[in-house]
Amino acid sequence: MTSRSLACCINPSILSADFVNLEAELARIANADAVHVDVMDNHFVPNLTIGLPVVERIQQVSAVPLDAHLMIADVDRWAPLYADAGLASVTFHVEASDAPIKLARELRARGSKAGMALRPATPVEPYLDMLTELDMLLIMTVEPGFGGQAFLDVTLPKIRRARAAIEGSGINVAIQVDGGITEETITRAAEAGANVFVAGSAVYGKPSPAEAIDALRAKGQLAFRPVREHRDI
Repeated sequence: MTSRSLACCINPSILSADFVNLEAELARIANADAVHVDVMDNHFVPNLTIGLPVVERIQQVSAVPLDAHLMIADVDRWAPLYADAGLASVTFHVEASDAPIKLARELRARGSKAGMALRPATPVEPYLDMLTELDMLLIMTVEPGFGGQAFLDVTLPKIRRARAAIEGSGINVAIQVDGGITEETITRAAEAGANVFVAGSAVYGKPSPAEAIDALRAKGQLAFRPVREHRDI
């Protein structure tokens, strides 16, 4: 089975949710594959959101697995604590890590899937040899730090190169994209090789977040069909 046979997943970002009513907002996305939790520290990125105590509480009340995206400095120290909180997946920025392989192994050892994120301008090639240490590669399709930005098409070639490397190695590493995902841009990202999609306003900005998730998943899955199926058309 190649990595391209992976299912398309939708991970709504609660950055676009009503923070006063987070438990109710989580219930509105019960059909999501995971809850994407953006942790920002006003150091690595120029914004401040939530930290470990709030994430721990979300973990306690969420029926959907948590997928943390740590946009923080000193991530080698802090990321393992998020794994200890029981999160299904913890993603760190390689730009903030002094020892990314060591950190990825530590996250896995503590029971979480290990994800590594790249800013739009960070090349993927220097990190292809460490794909076996990861469960997910997050390619940012906007600059990290703020929601509501427009999708950067300049990141599509990087997604394609990452997908080609994954398929060439025969490993199953998910490619997640985060930023500017809509019913229109998800098709381009999926065609390039992404299979996990973070969506904020495209989910919580709709009258029915659950229906929005289903619509995004259907569009992404259609575009992400195996190469063999494209040949049969």
